[in-house]
Amino acid sequence: MASDSKALRVWVHEPLTKEVRRALARLARLDDVAVVAVMPDVHLAKAVCVGAVVATETRLFPDAVGGDIGCGMAAVRFDASASSLETRAAAAAVLEMLSERVPCSRRPAGEATLPEALASRALSSRSLERKKNSIGRVQFATLGRGNHFVEFQTDDEGQLWLMLHSGSRGIGQGIREHHGGGDGSLQSLAADSAEGRAYYRDLSWALDYARLSRRRMVELIGEGVRERIGLSVSWESFFDCHHNFVRRESHEGRSLWVHRKGAISAGQGEPGIIPGSMASPSYHVTGRGNPASLCSSSHGAGRVMSRTEARRRVSTRVLLDQMRGVWFDEQIANRLRDEAPEAYKKIGAVMRAQRDLTRIVRRLRPLLAYKGP
Repeated sequence: MASDSKALRVWVHEPLTKEVRRALARLARLDDVAVVAVMPDVHLAKAVCVGAVVATETRLFPDAVGGDIGCGMAAVRFDASASSLETRAAAAAVLEMLSERVPCSRRPAGEATLPEALASRALSSRSLERKKNSIGRVQFATLGRGNHFVEFQTDDEGQLWLMLHSGSRGIGQGIREHHGGGDGSLQSLAADSAEGRAYYRDLSWALDYARLSRRRMVELIGEGVRERIGLSVSWESFFDCHHNFVRRESHEGRSLWVHRKGAISAGQGEPGIIPGSMASPSYHVTGRGNPASLCSSSHGAGRVMSRTEARRRVSTRVLLDQMRGVWFDEQIANRLRDEAPEAYKKIGAVMRAQRDLTRIVRRLRPLLAYKGP
């Protein structure tokens, strides 16, 4: 760990770029910011870098959470060995099932619904209520695009696992924008004001939306896998974690608002999920409760190329070569170039840089990847 200032604490495996250093320094200088902990997957994003943990005394920063509120991971084990997916026929059946049961964009109107636990809770404005009942309803239990994915994996013992990455979809973006985020200006809200309390209530709703949406997709996938290739889910193994959220926590004798944007909570013994790229390992971990990092760790490998740069530099042929050994829909390979493994940092280096933040429980290697085009 390196420390650049009293407020800025950094875990990295390579020098930060000038742009990232500038963005982090700007963040650390803001009034009310007590600590910024920088994770090894840090990379540039609008307003606040992904891979930053921001602790404040009294104010909430919507951009320090981001628009995909509650974005995170879910994982579950199957009662089967990974060899169940070794044939092209089995992989094709699973990919077809995923395209039918887990839409990337929205569900048909006849299938769209919100769980009662979400539908019965009102958001803070009429405009957000309209979004909840339109966008939120049709996008519930949908995956999203970009870096959201479903992946079937094998652990080192040959056991088959499922991992899923998704969040609050368009309704999370709507909540951030409604409360003054998204324009890069780093606006903040007094946490004890009416506006701050309204944002936190809406954020809490979006966290539940994201968590319940992931759970529902895992249920649908489990049902589909049982029907198509006869495998069952071991539900006692299911776990889930957010990596875009804010909550009140106690650190170093202070009560702080801890914002995590592309970072997971890593308290002592706390389970977490850290994915790699489409062709690299992922990890199940437990936290070490390191107080210097505000009990946090990275949320994944982190981008090393922007999407624009990846589309310019990575050819379809290169992507296909890097994905060798992983089943996926090769018909959309050209549209997945911005998600190529080459566009991400090396997950092994990220994990080594945070050895004092997490303890590895399980390494998982990808067998089948499903993403939206």
